Amino acid sequence: MFNVSFYDKKDVLLVQYRSQVPAEGEELKVKGRKGKVTRVETVTEHKFNVHVELEAEKKNNMAADAGKKKKR
Repeated sequence: MFNVSFYDKKDVLLVQYRSQVPAEGEELKVKGRKGKVTRVETVTEHKFNVHVELEAEKKNNMAADAGKKKKR
């Protein structure tokens, strides 16, 4: 078992205790967001830092849609 820390730029996203360490180039989901592993660093024998590049979030214009619909 390995202690894996997931980073986006310099921000810690998630720390997990996993049976396998993700490989570079592997696509995965972290907290419901899709991303791709860019770099894997070995800290100690059982600790790994995994750097992930997350896809950009899609923003919904719910406020603009709500203004168009009027309740009568």
